[in-house]
Amino acid sequence: MLGHRHRPPSPNHSMISDSAPLSATRVGIVGSGFMARGVAQVITSHGMKLGPVLTRRPVQSAFRFPVPSEFTNEIDELIEKSDLVLECSGDPIHATEVVAKALEAGLPVVTMNSEFHITTGSWFVGKGLLTEGEGDQPGCLAALRREALAMGFQPLVYGNVKGFLNHSPTRSDMEYFSAKQGTSLSQTTSFTDGTKLQIEQAFVANAFDTDIYRAGLLGPAAESIEEGAETLAGVADMHGTPISDYILLPGSGAVFIAARHDGFHRPYLSYMKMGDGPYYTLTKNYHLCHLEVVKTVKDVLLLGAEGKLMDNSAAPRISVGAIAKRDLKPGTLIDQAIGSFDIRGEAIEIAEAPDHVPIGLLKNARIARSVSRGQNLSMEDVEIPDSMARDLWQKIVRKASAKAA
Repeated sequence: MLGHRHRPPSPNHSMISDSAPLSATRVGIVGSGFMARGVAQVITSHGMKLGPVLTRRPVQSAFRFPVPSEFTNEIDELIEKSDLVLECSGDPIHATEVVAKALEAGLPVVTMNSEFHITTGSWFVGKGLLTEGEGDQPGCLAALRREALAMGFQPLVYGNVKGFLNHSPTRSDMEYFSAKQGTSLSQTTSFTDGTKLQIEQAFVANAFDTDIYRAGLLGPAAESIEEGAETLAGVADMHGTPISDYILLPGSGAVFIAARHDGFHRPYLSYMKMGDGPYYTLTKNYHLCHLEVVKTVKDVLLLGAEGKLMDNSAAPRISVGAIAKRDLKPGTLIDQAIGSFDIRGEAIEIAEAPDHVPIGLLKNARIARSVSRGQNLSMEDVEIPDSMARDLWQKIVRKASAKAA
C-alpha cells in the first residue's frame, strides 16, 4: 500500500480538469542528469510548475539545474507533489518501480525512456496512462507516422538514421566524447555501439506491430536517406509486412518512413518533388529530445488518453538481447550492461530466443559461467538480482511465448 493519498484514475486517465490551467500543473521529473536539466527548463518556460525531481544522488549534491528545483530520494514524495510524472532516468529497473507506483496512484506518466519500455513497459499497458514522449527517435517516428497515416500513406519502413557505429569502442574514445558532449559515459557508449539504436527500433516494432527482418536489423549503408529508405522498402515489400530498421549515413540524425500511396496520387506526388514512386520517403531530420517532449506532456494533460503517443504494446514480439563484447569469466560483475564495455544489445524475436537475457535487466549482475565474445547470453549464463523488473519480465516473456505457440 502506498504511503500517500491514492488517486484512482478517471475514465480517460486525465488528471487535469477542463477548467484547470496548465500553470497549475505540477510536473515531477525522474532523473537528475543531463536530459532532466534540459526538461526542467523547458517545463517551466512553458508555464507549468516543476514538481519534485527524483534522484538517487544525495539531495545536497550540486545538480546544476537551470531553474529552482526540489530534489527528493523518495518516490512517494514525487507522486504526492506531482500531477504528471515525466520519467527520463534511462534506467529500466528504477523506472519500473517508479512507473508502477505512479500509475497505481492514478498519475499519467510520460517517458523519455525506451530502455524501460522494451524491458517492462508492456506490463503496464492498460493499467493507466503511460506513453513515450516525442523527442527521442521512437516518439518522433510515432508523430511522423500520425502525419503519414493522416495523408493516406501506407508505411513500409519505420527507419532510424545512424551516423556512426562501432560495436566495441575503446574506453578512452568514449571518455573523450562523453566529456565533449556532456553526456554520461554509459550513454555515449550505448549510442556508439548501437545498443541504444537497437532498443529504439525494437520499441518501434512493438509499438506499431511491425517485424524486424533479422536479429540485429539490416542497417544498410547509404549515400542518402532516400536511397537507404528505398533499399529497406524493397526488403519490406519482399518480406510482405512493414519492418523497423535503420540505415548508416555519416553526419545525419534523422528518422524516416518509407511508404506507398494510392496510384491515383502518383502524378501529384511527382509534381511535389516526392519522386516517381512506388516508394516515398517522409523524413524528419531532427529530434530535439527535451524541447519536443513538452508537446506530449501538454497533449496528455489537456486530452487525457487521446494525447497518448506510443507504448510497447501489451503483447510484444521483439526484445533486445545481451551479447558479450569480450570473453567473460564466471564472477564478472556487470554494473550496467547498457553502455558498458562488456555487453551490447541486439534486437531479436522473443519467440526465437525465449531464454535470452534482455539487456535492460543486466544491472549489478554476475556472469555465472564462461561466455565467449559475440555470444548471445541466456538466463543460465548470468545471476540477475531480484527486482520488480525481473519479475515482470518473466511474466511478459511467458505470455509472449504462449501466444507464439
